[in-house]
Amino acid sequence: MTDHPYVGMWVTKDGRIRHQLLANNRYDEARGERESAYQGRYQVTGNYIEYWDDTGFTADGEFIDGVLYHAGMVLYRKE
Repeated sequence: MTDHPYVGMWVTKDGRIRHQLLANNRYDEARGERESAYQGRYQVTGNYIEYWDDTGFTADGEFIDGVLYHAGMVLYRKE
């Protein structure tokens, strides 16, 4: 999955939420000054993404025109 187009860093416009999609189907989300606020696994099917946090929380999102819409947040790919 290392060459998957969605692997990498996604951030909100203000940079407060930083969402790293790792090549091993794990994610690491930072919020403000809190690094690794949420961690877990994810699965991408087409443009749809599902998350399973290590604490048991689940969420989903969708990639539309190069933007990730997730849990009421809008995240942009950080190059």
